[in-house]
Amino acid sequence: MQLKSYWLDTSSPFVSTHTALPGDGCDVLVVGGGITGSAAALALARKGARVVVCEADIVGGAASGRNGGMCNNGFAQDYAALSQRLGTEWANRLYRAFDAGVDTVERLVREESIDCSFARYGKLKLAAKPEHVDKLARSQALLAANVDTDTRLITRAELRDELGSDRYYGGLLMEKSAGMHVGRYVRGLAHAAQRRGAIYLEHTPVLGLKAQGGGYQVQTPAGNLRAGQVLLSSGISQVGPFGWIRRRIVPVGAFLIVTEPLPAELLAQLLPTRRMYTDTKNFVNYFRATPDNRLLFGGRARFAVSNPKSDARSGEILRSQMLEVFPQLAKVRIDYCWGGMVDMTVDRLPRAGQRDGVFYSMGYSGHGTHMASLMGTLMAEVMDGRTDLNPWKDFDWPAIPGHLGKPWFLPLVGAWYRLKDWLQ
Repeated sequence: MQLKSYWLDTSSPFVSTHTALPGDGCDVLVVGGGITGSAAALALARKGARVVVCEADIVGGAASGRNGGMCNNGFAQDYAALSQRLGTEWANRLYRAFDAGVDTVERLVREESIDCSFARYGKLKLAAKPEHVDKLARSQALLAANVDTDTRLITRAELRDELGSDRYYGGLLMEKSAGMHVGRYVRGLAHAAQRRGAIYLEHTPVLGLKAQGGGYQVQTPAGNLRAGQVLLSSGISQVGPFGWIRRRIVPVGAFLIVTEPLPAELLAQLLPTRRMYTDTKNFVNYFRATPDNRLLFGGRARFAVSNPKSDARSGEILRSQMLEVFPQLAKVRIDYCWGGMVDMTVDRLPRAGQRDGVFYSMGYSGHGTHMASLMGTLMAEVMDGRTDLNPWKDFDWPAIPGHLGKPWFLPLVGAWYRLKDWLQ
């Protein structure tokens, strides 16, 4: 079992054509070379801006290359609950933003000829307990009546055509959702931006940022850079002078395993429709087929940070959970195990805007592949003055009491979610 991301290991590394900061500065500095930063760099470069992307690690090396490769439309939270809190009109507007995110990925893949196996298989949200079926049914009825007719309820009997498992009691099918090889996607975006003139510098964290003369003086290990505007797109970063962000983002570990390639007949039995699957637990599990016929199985496993020891321990938990769903895989080898940190907000909704002149977009809370693509693209317009295009412009973002950047409270949150799963 290799302790590394399947997506990054099975995609060609990004190769930068630059090794030094430009001496004459840039129009826009983008902090972070993941999906948000690369989508923004591409959109800005298309508009003729001189763009520099500073990435503390490698392109796609953090959350953008360590997720499940799912582009699932819909919220992280229940549509009915969000409609009650924000009102139906607001909830529908935000729901359509998530739809637009999937559309944006599809458009970018087509326009830039990114070979990442993008396909709209649909998402099936699975009822982990019998009582969860009624909640899914209520959500589906509201969605169909208000904002999304491409949904339907799947009964337990119908699940036999969708899934080779008796673990679940029904499901909510969302037809617009998609899957892709996210490693090839994020690196493809970066190459597309670079072809249009964006300068990428890996292993170049931003260490200091100072407003100066209508722009910014940026400090990096490679030297200082003058930038007209700055976009922060590195929500989980613990590096640099971004304490304001770190007090508002909770980095939560997500862990994944990937099997060896499966025989075609076995995979067809397990996942006949090859959808993106997720369940209704607070300690969520999700799974899908990879483009080369492996099974990817992920989830919280435990509320902890990601490091090699933590990843390996979480991988064993995930394997046990996978066998609860698919006992047919008892003798199948696990080839990959890894973890990553998800940038969560308290309400599990993204945040984007401007603070003290610096722009930011982050907090996708597990929906980053498509929302990062959308928001990176939109932030290029927002930075040009089109603030009306930002779906999150009217959301406040208070600091989390007692949170200074290190998620010391994760074990307590994990215990609470385990209790909620047990009570429900």
